[in-house]
Amino acid sequence: HVQLVESGGGSVQAGGSLRLSCEASKYSYSNNGMAWFRQTPGKEREGVAVVWTNDGSSHYADSVKDRFTISLDQSKTTVYLEMTNLQVEDTAMYFCATGGISYNDYRSFRRRAYTIWGQGTQVTVS
Repeated sequence: HVQLVESGGGSVQAGGSLRLSCEASKYSYSNNGMAWFRQTPGKEREGVAVVWTNDGSSHYADSVKDRFTISLDQSKTTVYLEMTNLQVEDTAMYFCATGGISYNDYRSFRRRAYTIWGQGTQVTVS
């Protein structure tokens, strides 16, 4: 059973940067993609970025494109989210997710597509 643990959240001023990490307890061939989502109170959890483990290709939400970068380590057990030029509207709890989706799955930004979630890490931009 794969478990995910996020880290790297914190408080930063607008325009600043943060790097989030999400470590999986083990590699699984069924984890075709690893994604980052975010959620603020009272709102739906929204997909931010996804990286496909077989070829390292990625996809981003329009709101973070050109500011955020998702990447995998060589072991394919840790996914990173490099966030630059952070804005107040980026403030949220950030979650990583995996499992339940196929390569290049059209559901990659749908919360219910994923079966494994981390506990989240808070990012606050002021």
